Amino acid sequence: MRRCIKIENRKRNQTLSIRLTDSEKSAIYKMSKKAQLTLTEYILKSSLKSEIKVVDLQPLLVELKRIGNNLNQITRKINRGAFNSYNFSEMIAMQRKIYDAIIKLSEEK
Repeated sequence: MRRCIKIENRKRNQTLSIRLTDSEKSAIYKMSKKAQLTLTEYILKSSLKSEIKVVDLQPLLVELKRIGNNLNQITRKINRGAFNSYNFSEMIAMQRKIYDAIIKLSEEK
């Protein structure tokens, strides 16, 4: 009696299509050969072992908007002559923290 293999019983029965340029496809194919893996194994290992960090920049953007609003209010008061001098050290320190956070995020990508 002849046995039929059902597709549902296969371990890998799902497909995934992606669009690549010729150079991207060639590069991935070459790297898979260099790693001595099939194309499927190489893509799976590359994608499942790599961690992509997703960073929520919304809180940072909200804080930057607040700082911008504060700077505008201070500038208006200075231009109206409300005060002549102001210690901006706290604002500069907070801006430095935000700047450092942005730099750190850009380096992690």
